[in-house]
Amino acid sequence: MNRSCRSLICASAILVGLLGCATPPQDPEDRAQWEEENDPLEPLNREIFAVNRVIDGLLIKPAAMIYRGVVPEEGRDAIRNVLGNLKEPVYAANHLLQGDLGGAGDAVARFAVNTTVGVAGIMQPSADMGLPRQPNDFGKTLHIWGTGEGPYLVLPLLGPSNPRDTAGLVADALMDPFMWAASANDMNWITYTRTGLDILDRRAQVIDTLDDIERNSLDFYAQIRTLTKQRRTEELRRAAERAAASADIERAPTARIDPGGAQLAAIERR
Repeated sequence: MNRSCRSLICASAILVGLLGCATPPQDPEDRAQWEEENDPLEPLNREIFAVNRVIDGLLIKPAAMIYRGVVPEEGRDAIRNVLGNLKEPVYAANHLLQGDLGGAGDAVARFAVNTTVGVAGIMQPSADMGLPRQPNDFGKTLHIWGTGEGPYLVLPLLGPSNPRDTAGLVADALMDPFMWAASANDMNWITYTRTGLDILDRRAQVIDTLDDIERNSLDFYAQIRTLTKQRRTEELRRAAERAAASADIERAPTARIDPGGAQLAAIERR
């Protein structure tokens, strides 16, 4: 196991240990506020947030603006498609770990179709076949397994997160077969390039949105915290519903041929 992988494992262990660090206050009003924010590390988080903004303003945002200006939209879509296609094995693994066999099968099918017919994922013919991409991650898996999110965290460069999702990032990296293949062949530059392009493309997509939020926020940090938690809560809800629907179908194998409306509706939710 190379040094980077050992570092990822150690970081994951430390972050999982943070899951129980935050203790809620006993006063009902204070507890309600605490549960909404869940940010006992706010002074440190704000410091990291400020540093991230400086780095973003000096390096990441300008690079993303150049990327958006130089690479045409069709080219950015192709890059995004390839990057997404390379994540499908990790999506499939997490669907399996969540008990979502249908989602795992869809991910494998998407990867096969897009890699072959879609020319290494540049195009997404799977979408026309009724198989739109279903991003998944180990943070969602831990949530479905009942692991608490822990306190709100702002990570250097990576931004808003929490211990559960940060541990999930580490686990997803360790599950990535392309990272292992690159490492085994002394081609780690491929992983670094892929990660850099992913960060660049993601930042380019939200340049205008983040600028608008910053202009209209009295407290940019608090607004980002609120929006991030709202978005993640919705993602977790959808993942849990999908896993539950898949489990229901597995327990009722006749649902695929039974004409009953409730059973057909359960299948359609997949």
